[in-house]
Amino acid sequence: MSHKTAPLEMRERLQLLCGEGNPPLAELMRLNGIMEALYLATCNRVEILARAEDDGQAVDILKSFIYRQGNLSIAEMEKCLYIHRDLEAVRHLFRVTSSLDSMVMGEPQILGQMKEAYRTAAESRATGVFLNRLSHHAFQVAKRVRTETGIAGNAVSVSYAAVELAKKIFGDLKGKAILLIGAGEMSELAARHLLRQGVGRILIANRTYARAEAMAAEFQGTPVAFDRFCEALPEMDIVIASTGAPGYILTAEMVAAALRRRRNRLLFLIDIAVPRDIDPAAGEIDNVYLYNIDHLQGVVDANKEGRRAEAMKAEAIVAEEVGAFERWFNALEVVPTIVALREKVEGIVKGELEKSASWLGKLNEEERNRVEILAASIVNKILHEPMTGLKEESREKDALPFVAAVRRLFKL
Repeated sequence: MSHKTAPLEMRERLQLLCGEGNPPLAELMRLNGIMEALYLATCNRVEILARAEDDGQAVDILKSFIYRQGNLSIAEMEKCLYIHRDLEAVRHLFRVTSSLDSMVMGEPQILGQMKEAYRTAAESRATGVFLNRLSHHAFQVAKRVRTETGIAGNAVSVSYAAVELAKKIFGDLKGKAILLIGAGEMSELAARHLLRQGVGRILIANRTYARAEAMAAEFQGTPVAFDRFCEALPEMDIVIASTGAPGYILTAEMVAAALRRRRNRLLFLIDIAVPRDIDPAAGEIDNVYLYNIDHLQGVVDANKEGRRAEAMKAEAIVAEEVGAFERWFNALEVVPTIVALREKVEGIVKGELEKSASWLGKLNEEERNRVEILAASIVNKILHEPMTGLKEESREKDALPFVAAVRRLFKL
């Protein structure tokens, strides 16, 4: 289940506090018919990827397992679960790992979460040849999507868009001084983005001073008393306001006074509050740039549209890679038969050479080597066509009838 199929309260009951608990891999591997398994739990999805002996039986067993994990009723569960089989399961995994199925398309966290889920499963010996290959293939697909498309290239959150606009205006945010007015979620997100840009100072003002202190400790900032943030304005380069105040907390007069003390150095104001925190008249002052949430939302919407266009390229990559994985999987059907056929024929040759030891012994070493090389060459020429044929059938269609015929004819 994911954010697309289940409400938050349902996911919370199943996702083990966003992965803080131990993944139930040991219990999964004890389930009848489950041969390999991977368990992914994030804030937005909980998924089990499993290789099973019997499809129908395995689905019922896994549903019961999920029911027990989340203490869900059958009615609740059936509304939220989705099931993908065979190549659709492969496609889904590739899309998830590439962030095409994420709440925010293009976000980078899911790849790390998938790698951690795989690492845990591998260390628990819950994966084998199939899921090992599939997981590594999924990581390669995610890398291709990230390098060959621009799906992660644009800001798709208001806080991120605010920081990107600041970068365009200043060129570089290294060493810049930032004032965050308000200590809510939007300010937190902005602080995270700003830290990545190497800003010099972050000051945090909030009506509840203890909250400002807590956020300052988390983001290497300095708390400021809410009724004194104006004193810090002349030293700031960027101000991001996001409070729940009913009216303007930063007026045009306050901004003008700060600018005079700054000797008219550029001041960038970002108002992401609703209702607005900053007097729109402040944007009319020379060397002051003021953006509100509507301006930023326009940037976000345009970027989302751009990501959707890039997503079409990413989907084409996924489709191509699903085909590549299908070819590898189909080849698995014929590999044991090819190996068994070669071993049988080589065993026959070896046996016949041993039977001929009486006259072979009369030859010198070079002559015996020539006989053995001749025998090996004949074997390779006889096996070449059937082995090539099996490989071609595995690439193009279901090779099982041919595999069965070869195994029967040669009694493999």
